[in-house]
Amino acid sequence: MAEPTPTASTSTIQSRSSSETAITDVNLDSLAQCASHLSLQDLSNMAMTCKYFKKVAYSDSVWFRWFREHWEKQEPSTWSQTSGVREAYLARRKAVHQFKFSNPFDIEFFTDSKSFDHMLIDKNDIIFAQGPTIQMVEIDGFYHSRVSYAALNGHKARITSMRLFPLNETSLFRSESQRSDNFLVTSSCDRSIRLWWKGSCQRCFKGHSGPVSALSDKLLGDGVGKVLASGGEDGTVRLWSLSSSGKRGQHSPKATLYGHAKPIKLMSVAGHKTSLLATVSKDSKVRVWDTTTSSAARSSCCVGMTSVPGVPINMKCHEALIYVAAGSTVVAIDLRTMQKVLTAAVHQAKLYSFEALPSKSLFCTGGDGRAMLWDIRRNQETLKAEPVAELDGHAGPVTLLRMDPYKIVTAGQEDVCVNVWEADSGTQANSFTCGFPEEPSVASGCSAMAVDGCQIATGSYGPRMGLLRYKDFFNASCPASQRGDDHLSKFWDSESYSDTYTDEDEDVPA
Repeated sequence: MAEPTPTASTSTIQSRSSSETAITDVNLDSLAQCASHLSLQDLSNMAMTCKYFKKVAYSDSVWFRWFREHWEKQEPSTWSQTSGVREAYLARRKAVHQFKFSNPFDIEFFTDSKSFDHMLIDKNDIIFAQGPTIQMVEIDGFYHSRVSYAALNGHKARITSMRLFPLNETSLFRSESQRSDNFLVTSSCDRSIRLWWKGSCQRCFKGHSGPVSALSDKLLGDGVGKVLASGGEDGTVRLWSLSSSGKRGQHSPKATLYGHAKPIKLMSVAGHKTSLLATVSKDSKVRVWDTTTSSAARSSCCVGMTSVPGVPINMKCHEALIYVAAGSTVVAIDLRTMQKVLTAAVHQAKLYSFEALPSKSLFCTGGDGRAMLWDIRRNQETLKAEPVAELDGHAGPVTLLRMDPYKIVTAGQEDVCVNVWEADSGTQANSFTCGFPEEPSVASGCSAMAVDGCQIATGSYGPRMGLLRYKDFFNASCPASQRGDDHLSKFWDSESYSDTYTDEDEDVPA
């Protein structure tokens, strides 16, 4: 049989195939030049595509641009003598997030001589409450030698809780330019809840018959029509719609849930199902509510109950588990069965604070004079819970704890020192004062604290005035060991940084 004669179309395809260029034929430096303009998220995606793209995403020219963009006065060689620029960038980034420097940008802001009850950092603002007063201080003003602040007036009694939520989860969201904005929700002993945005009150929620004692840590529900939950001294759970329906001003609750006999102290939204709300009352009773269920039967929304030993301190939901710190222990409860599955921590005396990083199976507890770091995975294999590290060195109870993937920050109301520890190991990274620089013994200790990335704000007060101190370690350059403090030098050892390093705030190619 004769061979088929190639048609014109077949010849065209063969000619085109022979002239095609694969991506691996493109010069590596040319690809790196293009990749240097990508975001960290895009670089991460690129590195996971194939080995060739990973090589491009890891190239020094790409990371040199990122290093210089963040720290133009620093040299990458200072941070990595033997490895590439990417490792230098990661080493520097980890160090500033762990506050491992003695020369941060440091500013003081004086206030009334009152205890700081709550404190938050929201991008360019420090928000704090003293009694019924809420103030917002602009961070950028500190860098330009000017003070810009505003008072949020409306509450008539002490603020009991402050929360930040994404604006795009409410009807206030109007355009893409607002996508990264947050709004503030505050509760008070005046029985009201207020929603603030751009320095003004957008909503006022009233319905509790007593002081509002707690707010949910997240909004309930998926998509549009999300709901805020509050708990009160009246023992009720109130659900509030954040939709635009109704007049601007006072709003009534969407639903009221009954069941607790004592004031509600803690609230947390389940991780595996955002319609489930866990609450703990002062008598240590734990209830779980399905907020999508009709509340016509008043208590029919309650889908689970249990109790924990001791006075409740704090709690954290993660997936289908809830970790409750109460008395001297931390217990894990399965929200699907309401059975205790693990005693994750046991203190010899009472707990004063609790924070968790469930994604890394780590959490921290504050006791008298020290904090303890725990690894949930390790405690699952033993009958007796044992800490990974003891974080010693505080005077009095550790009442304030903040934890992120890099660090643990501990402080107390009887101690003017704030201590910083590495999150993975519990090794101390730094220590500094939150009190008055000239009279450190005058201050009350740290009554409130907010931590956000490389920034920390603390509040203390003396007999004549209150003091807000703000530190930003992002551009700091002097390692803490160079301060001449012998007790800090051992915490500045050389470290290796693996290719599996990850960051929960920004995706870095791994």
